[in-house]
Amino acid sequence: MAMKTPVSTSKLDDDEIDIGVLLARLWAGKLWIVLFTTLAATAGLIFALGTPPTYRADAMLQLEEKTGQLALPAALTELTSSDPRSVTEIEILNSRMVLGQAVADAHVDWNVTPRRLPMVLTALAKVGAPIPENDLLAAYVREGEQIRLDLLEVPARWIGRDILLKVGPDGRFTLQLPDGSARESQIDETLTESELGFALRIGVMEAVPGREFIIRHLSENAAIRNLRGRLAVAERGRQSGILELSLTGPDLEGTERTLNAITQAYLRQNISRSAAEAESSLAFVESQIPAAEAMIQTAERALNDYRQQQQAIDLGFEGQSLLTQISGLEDQLQQLVGEEETLAERYTPNHPAYQQLLSERARLEERLERLRSDVANLPETQREVLNLTRDFELAQEVYLELLNRAQELRVMRASTIGNVRIVDTATTDDRPVAPRRARILALSLVLGAFAGIGFVLIQNALRRGIQSAEEITSLGLPVFATINLNDKSAKNTKRTGKLPILSLTDPNDLTVEGFRSLRTSLHFAMLDASSRSITLTSAAPEAGKSFTSVNLAVVAAQAGQSVCLVDADLRRGHLRRYFDVPKAHLGLGDYLAGRATLDDIIIQTAVPGLCFISTGRFPPNPSELLMRGRFRDLVTELDSLFDVSIFDSPPALAVTDPIIIGNATGATIAVIRFDKTTANEIEAVQLQLEQGGAKLSGAILNGFDPRRVQAGYSYGYSYRYEYQRSEEPVSLEPEMPQRTVFLRSASGSVPQASEEEASAPLVLNEDARVSSSQAFPFVKNTGRG
Repeated sequence: MAMKTPVSTSKLDDDEIDIGVLLARLWAGKLWIVLFTTLAATAGLIFALGTPPTYRADAMLQLEEKTGQLALPAALTELTSSDPRSVTEIEILNSRMVLGQAVADAHVDWNVTPRRLPMVLTALAKVGAPIPENDLLAAYVREGEQIRLDLLEVPARWIGRDILLKVGPDGRFTLQLPDGSARESQIDETLTESELGFALRIGVMEAVPGREFIIRHLSENAAIRNLRGRLAVAERGRQSGILELSLTGPDLEGTERTLNAITQAYLRQNISRSAAEAESSLAFVESQIPAAEAMIQTAERALNDYRQQQQAIDLGFEGQSLLTQISGLEDQLQQLVGEEETLAERYTPNHPAYQQLLSERARLEERLERLRSDVANLPETQREVLNLTRDFELAQEVYLELLNRAQELRVMRASTIGNVRIVDTATTDDRPVAPRRARILALSLVLGAFAGIGFVLIQNALRRGIQSAEEITSLGLPVFATINLNDKSAKNTKRTGKLPILSLTDPNDLTVEGFRSLRTSLHFAMLDASSRSITLTSAAPEAGKSFTSVNLAVVAAQAGQSVCLVDADLRRGHLRRYFDVPKAHLGLGDYLAGRATLDDIIIQTAVPGLCFISTGRFPPNPSELLMRGRFRDLVTELDSLFDVSIFDSPPALAVTDPIIIGNATGATIAVIRFDKTTANEIEAVQLQLEQGGAKLSGAILNGFDPRRVQAGYSYGYSYRYEYQRSEEPVSLEPEMPQRTVFLRSASGSVPQASEEEASAPLVLNEDARVSSSQAFPFVKNTGRG
């Protein structure tokens, strides 16, 4: 039969985002969203309750203003707003110099970690659930149990390795050392292993026997990295000179002690840096004192030796007077040199004050020169004694000056306080800063909801199955009916025993009404057909092809037609189970092989007007048997005996049997599974049948589920159906005259059941709406082989 190809102007893939469609898809997947949200909230709650608390210690430092800075106008001060001083001090606080000293002072490199319960059990314990004390959980430390480490020394090869401590009775404990050996000790007792270079002392041990703690001596670099990761330094305000320090840690007291160690180490280095100049000067002066002292001794020894040699005991009054005058003039000249340097910075040499100073210096130099001439007139002995005495006194003055300067520098170094002041010492709030349970739970809910939404959207994006009859129509195939999903039939997956026929067990089900709609569509479409045989196939298994064949045959027989249902799947056919036919019964395979006649294989079922032909024994060459002339003869003979012949064939994309069967029968119809069969598979079936000389006449959308339909296609199928039996049927349409339908048979036109008699009277709810009861055009097929 030929087929009119409907033209569809609908566009299935729209690039624009429809908010209504998007919301409808999310509503259809609300169960997934709720599931993901619930799982995420549960995981977040377990994490929040099972994570150990984290405390934070805070401290505050003040950076005092630097002295000697140039005062700038207000306008220029605003331009120089980026003072790098605070940034510099923050970097110093994070340096190894400061943190390394803090690690040594607070013993941050000593790490004690309790063996904690799994997170789920910890969360249960938080909410008051009892944790059993058994051998499996005895090693896990409970809340409130702790130990305090007072001493730890390990050899270099044990740095970073675990030492297992197991609590024993009466304050005793056992150590499992990294070399595999074990040691026993008790609290407040130092365990020393001199040969190994190991020492340990536990000061406090508050734990039940059997609990385990892991002790580890970290390397200095690891301890500094750990401390730097927990330390945060920031300036409060802009150019305030106030630094806020915060340190997080699992131990309330230990965190506070560590932050105090950091501030003290920073303060000491700041003081040391401020006193660096005085320290350097003091070191230089102290290095010169021994040389000055040696000069005094040398000058004194030379003077005494000369006196003893010349028997000169004293300079005499005249020599002493000259020596005193010369020393005084030299001191005055030295003072004038300093004053000249000061005046040279302010005036030129022509200035009166500068000229006066030069005149005074010339007068003193002239007088000094006269005194030196007087010294030259003294006797040689007195002159030599005078020179030696003058050298001794000069060396003595230098020595005393160095001693005085050294004392001044020591006082300066001791009185240096630096430019940093501790405003607030470290304190720790007893309320933990982490985990923030409310925030974690809220974030878990949000992430869970987004994960569920993403899963639903991705699932819809990846879903390529046919969603509506419009999609099939757009591919050029008429849709004869839409068969709704029946949950009972979908769940009936037993592999042995008799299968129920829905049209007989639940005739008022909406799915059965879909088969009646299919029967009506095919009834009118085949009025002009040359053969009243139908081939049902599908693209792939599990499309519901056998289910459709059986129920279509039953409802057609219930309408008064004579129907023959043929199981043409000679590979895996199982229609016999619907009619409780033995597997060994002769069937189609036996007939095609010549081992049986038509009378031998036709079975009269319990349904009036319905006959059945099973597969019989599965042949090894089904395709070759179907290509024999006996199969065409069978189709022709069935046409003469029955009003409708329905052939249930294998999937078209799996084997070539449907092409052979389709060439012999009057029409080939594809059963398309809702949300499973893809458009590409339908096109492949069309192409394969056309290449084999057959033609796909139409399609049946099977397994339609309004609950799973994607938004945008649900408008025509999302109404709720409810059929009830009624003693007095109520018609929703105007009364129409009864019309008799004539079907072709071997003996000519025979009056059959009217349309009103073809189906039982039904009552529909006011909001009920039949989704697909329209018949599609079906004309004679001229492409038979």
